[in-house]
Amino acid sequence: MMVATRETLRSWFYRPWFLAMIAAVLSASLLIAGGMFVAMRQIEQSESQEMNAQGERFLARLEQLFGQLRESLDDLEAQPLRSCDDEMIATLQQVTFNYRFVYEAAYMDASRICSNRPRQEGLSVVRPPDIKGPTYSYWLNTTTEPDENRAALMLGRGNFRVATSRGHLTDMVDLSPGSSLLVVLDHGSRAIPVLGVAQDWPPTEVWPPKSRDALQVTQTRLIYRMRTDNPEYQLVLITPRTGMHIPTVWWWMVPACLVLGAFVGFFVFMLVRQRQSLDAELNGAIRRGELQVLYQPIFDLDSRNCVGAEALLRWRRPDGTLTSPDLFIPMAENTGQIRQMTDFVLQRLLEQLGPVLRANPQLYISVNLAACDVMVPRIGQVMARLLTLHRVAARQIAFEVTERGLIDVVVARENLQALRDVGHQVLIDDFGTGYCSLAYLQTLPVDCLKIDKAFIDALGHDAASSGVAPHIIHMAQALDLKVIAEGIEHEAQAVFLSSEGVKFGQGWLFAHALSAVQFIELITRGRRLAGRRLDDEA
Repeated sequence: MMVATRETLRSWFYRPWFLAMIAAVLSASLLIAGGMFVAMRQIEQSESQEMNAQGERFLARLEQLFGQLRESLDDLEAQPLRSCDDEMIATLQQVTFNYRFVYEAAYMDASRICSNRPRQEGLSVVRPPDIKGPTYSYWLNTTTEPDENRAALMLGRGNFRVATSRGHLTDMVDLSPGSSLLVVLDHGSRAIPVLGVAQDWPPTEVWPPKSRDALQVTQTRLIYRMRTDNPEYQLVLITPRTGMHIPTVWWWMVPACLVLGAFVGFFVFMLVRQRQSLDAELNGAIRRGELQVLYQPIFDLDSRNCVGAEALLRWRRPDGTLTSPDLFIPMAENTGQIRQMTDFVLQRLLEQLGPVLRANPQLYISVNLAACDVMVPRIGQVMARLLTLHRVAARQIAFEVTERGLIDVVVARENLQALRDVGHQVLIDDFGTGYCSLAYLQTLPVDCLKIDKAFIDALGHDAASSGVAPHIIHMAQALDLKVIAEGIEHEAQAVFLSSEGVKFGQGWLFAHALSAVQFIELITRGRRLAGRRLDDEA
């Protein structure tokens, strides 16, 4: 049941349209989510900037108001009049004329109250002051009526009172419905609204009251705490959040994200189709015989005689075009077809070269092994059957493994040792490009190191990798290993490598990759063949 379910799911995940749909939905969702996140952040920043600006304007106006109210009180306290008569009323009127933000001024004693606005009752409050300082007393929110011409703040000194109107505050910032300007007293435990409606204090919803940030954003409100020089009170502006009004331009983001998601889905669809198409083509290529084995000769650098070859798998389409091994080999490794290809190479080379190998016992052919074949003992069983069938010695078939193919060194060591025990040589291909350390190399059953072409190309150049090849050569000599240099294209490279003690090499200097017929001709003639290039070098 579990196997059937797993296979069903696997078959679904190999369907191009299903993978394309998942890619489209995920990409569109991620793009929309990311865009909405950016939009929300921008809206929050806009809200915060607006609230900060509003709070700064309020604070500047309050400082002006309190400054003028205190100055006007100082002027009234300094003049000698102390009775409610016409001269006092004229003095009070002059004060309101001299100070822009003083809306009403009054004198009161035990028996009478006189004001420059006798019909107003704003300064007739008798409740204790909300803030009582050493010089001035403060009454906050003396009226909650929405009339702009009613007193909102009142200061007192001695027998005098002065007040400002609501309009002197609201002309700077028009509070939105539900907003309030509060004065927080008693170490943050009580708040009196100077403007707007009364608010619960401290706020009932979660918010960080001890944060040093001036602006606090909760789910429903913006709370702006203004810095004051007086530790006895704090000014707080509270306004409800108006909701996330996403700008119109951001709504174009949704269809744009959907279009991009569809494009990603189409791209994934085409990629999977291409991969599946290539996979199917590769299956057909094996059946139709489009795969062919070429042989890259290996030469003795001193005598320049051919001592062997590396078997290379090539895919030639019916139209004559070649598909790069870098494309179809990794795909075959992922799909498991690489085992079938390895078996094909082994069978084909023995069919093609069996007679010449039997006639030349010193000759050998090396075959590349994929990681999956290094990790299991299968290849030894396949090879034993083929060698018996074609009457070829095991020492004439070598196996090349890459450093990257040694996934589990312990398991690889056991399987490679089993191959060596029956006579096969083991070569490390492209040495220096993987992660095989000297400590591992000493424990692996290896006969030969092949130096990657990239390090051979660097010889004689002022490059960081120019010293890698000599280092590998000396290390191999210390471990009593043979060395084969790949990709030799110039005589100077061959001479230098020979002088360093390298015994064998391969590359276009000696021969290109050859067909079986050409390779047999090369061996039969017993000399170097400078034939035409049939394929790119491995």
